[in-house]
Amino acid sequence: MNVASAVVRVFLAGATGVIGRRLVPLLVDAGHDVAGMTRSAPKVDLLREWGALPVVCDVFDRDALVEAVVDYAPALVMHQLTDLPDDVAELRRSGKANARIRRHGTRNLLAAASAAGAGRFIVQSVAWTLPGDSGAAVDEMEQMVLAAGGVVLRYGQFYGPGTYHEGQLPDGVRVDIDTAARRTLDALDAPSGIITIVDE
Repeated sequence: MNVASAVVRVFLAGATGVIGRRLVPLLVDAGHDVAGMTRSAPKVDLLREWGALPVVCDVFDRDALVEAVVDYAPALVMHQLTDLPDDVAELRRSGKANARIRRHGTRNLLAAASAAGAGRFIVQSVAWTLPGDSGAAVDEMEQMVLAAGGVVLRYGQFYGPGTYHEGQLPDGVRVDIDTAARRTLDALDAPSGIITIVDE
């Protein structure tokens, strides 16, 4: 069955993040059933407006996460979670928090997907090399997902409205945030492996 052309139940972790908020309406408009996970209860109404079933859960609460994913019974679990500050000036200090998401958050989401019998798993990664432990966490995350038969999406640095680069292009590999969201939708039925999503 072609996942991209059929109605799919998608559990999207990170549904109100910079790319998640674009993905949810795209998925819904394409006819898919979407549960959008957020840590923030005030964002529930926003998810409903976009057409998703809101799920308030912390990825580090493994038991609650497994219960939420099993209850929804998705065919696909998508991991678009990051732990990044709103202020770009604080970005360098966020390495440990983001590494924790990549290691422990990914492990918990994979466990939840397995418990729910979800046959597909997609994770957000980066198309450039991060230094030190941040880079090690990316490597561990990707290996976990690939070992589970999932898909790794290596995005360039996002630019456009709502990103760290609203008014100017970032140096190095990059991708327009709306283009990134559309190309993510195209990857729903991709076989296990790594897909790089950058400006052409």
